[in-house]
Amino acid sequence: MTGLRTVIAEDSALVREGIARLLTDAGYEVVAKVGDAEALIAAVEAEKPDLVIADVRMPPTLTDDGARAAEELRRRYPTLPIVLLSQHIETTHSVTLAAQGAFGYLLKDRVLEVDDFLDALARVARGGSALDPEVVASLVRPSHSTDPLAALSARERDVLGLMAEGRSNAAIAAHLTLAERTVESHISSLLAKLGLTDAPDGHRRVLAVLAYLSSATASERRTP
Repeated sequence: MTGLRTVIAEDSALVREGIARLLTDAGYEVVAKVGDAEALIAAVEAEKPDLVIADVRMPPTLTDDGARAAEELRRRYPTLPIVLLSQHIETTHSVTLAAQGAFGYLLKDRVLEVDDFLDALARVARGGSALDPEVVASLVRPSHSTDPLAALSARERDVLGLMAEGRSNAAIAAHLTLAERTVESHISSLLAKLGLTDAPDGHRRVLAVLAYLSSATASERRTP
């Protein structure tokens, strides 16, 4: 996708300018480049962009200001596509945002894989999701006997992890070298195990990923 009006929020000038150049070369229109969370909100208010790319950790506190700003922007603009970037795996704020769609969460190293990065941005801009494979891998293993994911088989967790990355059934089948019908069977099984069989068809995948992320976040809180 090209021509998208994009706001970039990143406190490192080098990273900010690098992303801006990459996007400009790919045909995006970078309408604002800012270095802190307050400026991000102000830029979105002023520019009404098609896409926001923001670092999780930005001034003023350099903790989770970018993620909190993203949550505030999503409250103001429920359909605004947002991609968060982070140096480290953090999932606390991803749960709510991922459940609403049009959301991506990528490790900064992923920017260096230009084609994958641009594909993730396009997926989010279309209303889909894009969660970094390393983030997914860190979340997919249940660590507690009461974890709702504990009932899933290893293959079902593989499928759920790829669902969380935003992949279609066909893409999951290709990645795992399975027939698409086999993938559909695994999805039906894991939805049943997560108690989502009565949910509306259009929301089942989102609810499954939300359960997945919620489980991981609870695990993080239990870890000293």
